[in-house]
Amino acid sequence: MHKGRLEAFSDGVIAIIITIMVLEMKVPRGTDLSSLQPLLPVFLCYVLSFVYVGIYWNNHHHLFQAVKHVKGGVLWANLHLLFWLSLFPFVTGWMGENHFAPLTVALYGGVLIMAAVAYTLLVRCLLACHEADSALAKAIGPDTKGWISLAIYALGIPLACWWPWISIALYSCVAVLWLVPDRRIEKVLVS
Repeated sequence: MHKGRLEAFSDGVIAIIITIMVLEMKVPRGTDLSSLQPLLPVFLCYVLSFVYVGIYWNNHHHLFQAVKHVKGGVLWANLHLLFWLSLFPFVTGWMGENHFAPLTVALYGGVLIMAAVAYTLLVRCLLACHEADSALAKAIGPDTKGWISLAIYALGIPLACWWPWISIALYSCVAVLWLVPDRRIEKVLVS
């Protein structure tokens, strides 16, 4: 099957996710700067989640540059990823509205780890559709950054019960780790 519809659908869903997240930020009633202060946690959560959604969109785009075709399993794996990404507006809003309460931070981490697992499964499904010597297979390699990210999420989730700010710092570190787009695919496709 051709990959074009999958890419277009994914782009649309991700655009809607970002739109929903920004619509969750309510306009304050006051007109002075102090009326913005209660929105600071909500805004910080939005920024972190916007960066995460942007990272997923960017890496999804790069990944599909090396993909030649897809099969039914890839469609389901992609929907699995989009499911977890679609939960970002909920966990972002809940965490921000409750000022980084421990349970909200843990659940946010749970959605982060599940999105990472879903992305990993998508990559594995794509690899199964392509030859062992394909550009995709060469580009993916051992995916060290992906495994490190999963480990950091796994550490951050239980830490949120006692030290939610440490968990937020860990989640932010993973975002910084991925801020520069994954260059493995670009390197393989250029050579």
